[in-house]
Amino acid sequence: MSQAATINPADYMRDACGNLIAKENVKDIDLARTDLVNELAVTALDLSDRLAIFKRTAMGDIDSFVELSAERYGVKLGGKKGNVTLDTFSGQFRIERQFSEHLTFDEGLQAAKALIDECLRDWTQGGNANVRTLVDHAFRVDKKGKLNTGAILGLRNLKIEDARWKTAMTAISESIKVVGTCQYVRFYRRDENGKYILIPLDIATL
Repeated sequence: MSQAATINPADYMRDACGNLIAKENVKDIDLARTDLVNELAVTALDLSDRLAIFKRTAMGDIDSFVELSAERYGVKLGGKKGNVTLDTFSGQFRIERQFSEHLTFDEGLQAAKALIDECLRDWTQGGNANVRTLVDHAFRVDKKGKLNTGAILGLRNLKIEDARWKTAMTAISESIKVVGTCQYVRFYRRDENGKYILIPLDIATL
C-alpha cells in the first residue's frame, strides 16, 4: 500500500497556498481562528442566500400587486420598469421599489469633448477659467478609470448659446448607452414622530 493511501484527510488542513499541512503542526490559535471564521462565514452565507431569496420574492410580489392595481383601470403594463411606493393603510410601514440604470458613453463622447475643448480655448483666453475647471472635473475619471456619468450629463443643464456647445450637448445625449439596470427594494417603518426610518438589511448598518 502506498504512503498516500494511508493519509487520513482529517489529520491535515490546506493553507492559503493550497498546501496540505498536518494539523499537529498548526498552532492552536490558528485552529481556533479557523473554526470561528468558518462557523460565522457559513452562517453569513446562509443569511446572504436567504436575503437574495427574500429580495426576489419581494420584487415578484410587488410586480404582481402593481399589475393587479393597474387592472382596475383595464391597463396592461408593459415591463416591470418603474419606481413605486407602497404604504400600509395605517402608514406604519412603507416599501419603495426603485430601478437604477447603469449608463456609459460610446465614441460620440470624444466628439463632444473635442467641441467643448474648442469652445473653452476661445472663451478662456485671458479670461475666467472657471468653466474649464468645471468641464475638466466632469470628464475626470475615478481610480477605476470610470467617468462621472452624472457630472457629464449635468453639463447639459448649463445655458450656453454657443452653437458648438449645443452640438456637443447633442453628441453627449446621443452617445448615452444603457448597459444594465439594478433593482432596489427598501423597507421603512414610521416612528412616533411620523418619520419613516429605513429598516436596515445591511449587516454593516446594524
